[in-house]
Amino acid sequence: MTAVPSLRARLLAWYDANARRLPWRVGPNVGRAPDPYRVWLSEVMLQQTTVPHATPYFLDFTRRWPTVRDLAAADDGEVMAAWAGLGYYARARNLVACARAVASDHGGVFPDTEEALRVLPGVGGYTAAAVAAIAFDRPANVADGNIERVMARLFAVETPLPDAKAELKALAARFVTADRPGDWAQALMDLGAMVCRPKAPLCDRCPIATDCRAFGQGEPEAYPRRTAKADRPHRHGAVYVLTRGREVGLVRRPPKGLLGGMLGLPTTPWRAAAPTRAEIAAAAPAPADWRAAGQVEHTFTHFSLTLAVYRADGEADLIWTPADEAVASTPTVFAKALRLALLSAA
Repeated sequence: MTAVPSLRARLLAWYDANARRLPWRVGPNVGRAPDPYRVWLSEVMLQQTTVPHATPYFLDFTRRWPTVRDLAAADDGEVMAAWAGLGYYARARNLVACARAVASDHGGVFPDTEEALRVLPGVGGYTAAAVAAIAFDRPANVADGNIERVMARLFAVETPLPDAKAELKALAARFVTADRPGDWAQALMDLGAMVCRPKAPLCDRCPIATDCRAFGQGEPEAYPRRTAKADRPHRHGAVYVLTRGREVGLVRRPPKGLLGGMLGLPTTPWRAAAPTRAEIAAAAPAPADWRAAGQVEHTFTHFSLTLAVYRADGEADLIWTPADEAVASTPTVFAKALRLALLSAA
């Protein structure tokens, strides 16, 4: 492999010419520092989704809460509703907790070292390194999925993921220096997103292809190696759409657990076996003429789910919300059920 300085110089030159324009990013050679709040917010959003999916959420958040102090003062329910569709709702709760810690304990200014960032609520090793490098130009070792893929191919790492994570992070650390550490991290991210793609990598456009062992072997798509995934378990449940005119009855889910703290529809427990008729009747939020509206399928990270959808008109002690607002502000699984139930009643 070519010496580290040569490889870094080629990749940084490529980044200077090809950097993605992203709403949270200050591009190379602009001459001003990125906003740590925007860097942190984008990194939290991007941990479980893609740039195209996260971008409208980021723009909405920064319009409604343009500073970390604004987010710290926001209503928890409003933040959770704005997060709906980004998944992993514990991250939304940690988002608010972190903003409040920055506002109350740090005068509204993010700490500028990896170590101090790690102390903030919900900030793990990856996020701390990314914010330290990108927002404060600290020589932190950032290793997201794109960077792991680049390292796996560059060194033809045979250890499969996820076991290879520590090895890949150690390999990435070889290239971290005090020279443009923020740009370096983003250059690797962009290389992985734009060129060293999971499928059909564009090796002819890669500025470091001559150093890449996987490319030299003629099989870059074979890396990173992966352990075969276990079958995802499947669960079943019933969900209830109770309407009152143009309003829908919602509930606030418990603060802990899946979709914790979010507004959602009343449901039975989600279990391996489909609920019985007696269980469906017992879990209904009100006595009513409940009618089957069909079923929806949804896939979470650790299991897939089939929900039988039941609809009725009636009255109950629920959180009554305009139907269109309920569809927009509830997690995707409930939005699917709402759309199906409302369509069946049309």
